[in-house]
Amino acid sequence: MNKTIRRASVFTLLMVLALLVRATWVQFYEAGALADDNDNRRNAIETYAAPLGNIVVAGEAITGSARTKGSDLAYKRTYTDGELYAAVTGYASQAYAPTQLEGIYRDLLNGTDSRLKTVMDTVTDTRADPGNVITTIDPAVQKAAYKALGDKKGAAVAIDPRTGKILAVASTPSYDPSSLTDANTAGAAWKKLNDDPDKPLTNRALRQPVAPGSTFKLVVAAAALEDGLYGSVDEKTDSPDPYTLPGTRTVLRNENASAPCENASIRVALQYSCNNVFAKMAYDLGQDKVKAMAEKFGFNDEEQDVPVRAYASVYPSGMDDAQTALTGIGQFDVTATPLQMAMVSAAIANGGELVSPHMVSQVTDGGGDVLRDYDEDADSERIVSESTAEELRSAMETVVSEGTGTNARIDGATVGGKTGTAQHGENNSKTPYAWFTSYAKSGDQEVAVAVIVEESGAARSEVSGNGLAAPVAKAMMEAALDR
Repeated sequence: MNKTIRRASVFTLLMVLALLVRATWVQFYEAGALADDNDNRRNAIETYAAPLGNIVVAGEAITGSARTKGSDLAYKRTYTDGELYAAVTGYASQAYAPTQLEGIYRDLLNGTDSRLKTVMDTVTDTRADPGNVITTIDPAVQKAAYKALGDKKGAAVAIDPRTGKILAVASTPSYDPSSLTDANTAGAAWKKLNDDPDKPLTNRALRQPVAPGSTFKLVVAAAALEDGLYGSVDEKTDSPDPYTLPGTRTVLRNENASAPCENASIRVALQYSCNNVFAKMAYDLGQDKVKAMAEKFGFNDEEQDVPVRAYASVYPSGMDDAQTALTGIGQFDVTATPLQMAMVSAAIANGGELVSPHMVSQVTDGGGDVLRDYDEDADSERIVSESTAEELRSAMETVVSEGTGTNARIDGATVGGKTGTAQHGENNSKTPYAWFTSYAKSGDQEVAVAVIVEESGAARSEVSGNGLAAPVAKAMMEAALDR
């Protein structure tokens, strides 16, 4: 054998060896990743080879599956009242990765969850019957939220303070998940939704934290009472009016110049939403104490799963004295979601204990047997003492009976709340956010609610938490109390 043939033979053997090594690597080490790749058509074919399990509200499925024609994807997802429940369900699409509950419970709903397999399924290597997701959503409260928000851009959340069950999650403008389910038409629908400046795919209730404005004053008041800075909500505070932000010449004034805010008690300061009181209070407490209280309520939690992961509401660090004072009125870099502010009201309503909020009650197999019970798993944490919670409830009830939250009054029910109007845009150049967070009790029914209205079409001078957000909260609370 001459030298050229020998070299060619060695090169060929090396190439064959490399091919065998690569084939072995792909087969044994990359097989899982390739199988799970979203672009692997076989995954979609398998997922939609049979009807999916369902997401259930009050015993009724709000999802379904329909037979397709002329496609290797045998079924597609369908939705009942899709726009109403989009912030809960998300979507399951033949073309895009699923979102919200559809995404979290994808394996359960398509039958590939290992908990669903019977011995016979394992022996025959067949896919199990899909499971179902039982939500905590109350259809009456959900409908009340969606209807009351109407054509406004905003969001609302309702929680049962005693159990942590989320009764409503609404975000407007909404969208119909059915428009994204069919691979043949999903692309055009996806482009239209993403090009919409109102961002209908954004879940504003859980995933768009913005400045909470004066609703954050409840957190500051809780910190002051727990710290002992003030002994009760009726003790006079040390609060000049107007208040000059420390270290600056900037004067912080109140919306209502005639309100009795100078040295006002916490009750009066919440009733009239006195900026001077809470800015001075935050400065007196210091950012560390305010931050600690905010974090007890859930701020700065990067893993707030309900089970959909909510974006973290933020109380910032590293501020100067003036910035710390501004956080006392829910401005500077403080942000919150409606979920977070509903949690604040829920903890206060529940005697100072926060039960972990969740919008899934149970997941079951195809036969209805419970695989996991989230109601039983819900834990609780004491946020403030019972006495502090009682003081805050008393003050919040004054806000609704005599103060800035009168539009939330409900005959025959005890209602407490706090309004908020938060600056929006550089130098408050955009329409302010209108907030309302509250709770209501009647008989054996309780509910905590938070509402934000980003845009309503109202004149800037007419934007207020009481005018725009409180009526939405009232409608939701009435529906919850009628359960």
